[in-house]
Amino acid sequence: MNKGLRHMLRDDDLNHEEQLEVLRLGMAFRTNPYLSQPYQGPQAVAIIFDKPSTRTRTSFCVGVAQLGGYPMVIDSSGSQLGRGEPVADTAKVLTRMTSTIVWRTFGQDRVETMAAHATVPVINALTDSFHPCQVLADFLTLAQHRGGVDALAGMTIAYLGDAANNMANSYLLGGAVAGMNVRIAGPHGFLPDPSLVDQARTLAAENGGSILVTTDPVQAVEDADCVFTDTWVSMGEEDQYEIRSHPFLPYQVNAALMAHARPDALFQHCLPAYRGREVTAEVIDGPQSVVWDEAENRLHAQKALMTWLVARSRGDESLLQGVC
Repeated sequence: MNKGLRHMLRDDDLNHEEQLEVLRLGMAFRTNPYLSQPYQGPQAVAIIFDKPSTRTRTSFCVGVAQLGGYPMVIDSSGSQLGRGEPVADTAKVLTRMTSTIVWRTFGQDRVETMAAHATVPVINALTDSFHPCQVLADFLTLAQHRGGVDALAGMTIAYLGDAANNMANSYLLGGAVAGMNVRIAGPHGFLPDPSLVDQARTLAAENGGSILVTTDPVQAVEDADCVFTDTWVSMGEEDQYEIRSHPFLPYQVNAALMAHARPDALFQHCLPAYRGREVTAEVIDGPQSVVWDEAENRLHAQKALMTWLVARSRGDESLLQGVC
């Protein structure tokens, strides 16, 4: 037990080959939803929500069930975590009763503390700093539509909008691990932390990719294979939309901007989307958009990730069914 305990707290917790293994397994789960049953028993998976959720909640709950387990959903407002119990204490309790801990929360330090005191895999289902599960699903969507997992290296992806948020951070690290050419565009004051950009550049160099951070949306999108964006206003800040959105207006993904990408470029958005704001309806509802496949792929990618982490932690390669 716990022969090689692994967590997924940020995108570079997987190296290049490991990311490929998870994505290949995700493709296999697309074909056979019941390919592996790492939680047969059923074993419980703790799924904790400090933030509202639709896709994360649905995909993890359905995914755990399809993996033979019991999804034990915990809303922080109804738990002792929400009343100030130390994260370390919660970790020590949950790891005696569950096989994996999934947490959608605020500070990155919270999932890191959980992992430091857990004896089962811990998965970051979103923090203010990173959203690694979303990026795995996004790359799985690219693989689905553009030649498979082995075709990802060397692709050019562009992310536009709030470039200081968790999605920009995860595209930087996840794309660098994949060996992609990652371009991030946003306005001054909303660009990634330079230290994180340096980390991504080091990873990209190791894996044959590149990193570009710019304030020019056209430069970012030029000849891109896929264009990504995200809402300009985070959860809980909706009443500040008019003020917060002004710097991002030049970064709206519309037909004119998409025309600078490759003719067959895809469009992805992690959702929820606000048509007429960060993206126009003609793009998100148009033929280049694969957002619904992207949303579905949260299920397949997360099942693959959970299976991979459990297999590595238990030293049980049979759970991977020869895919990896």
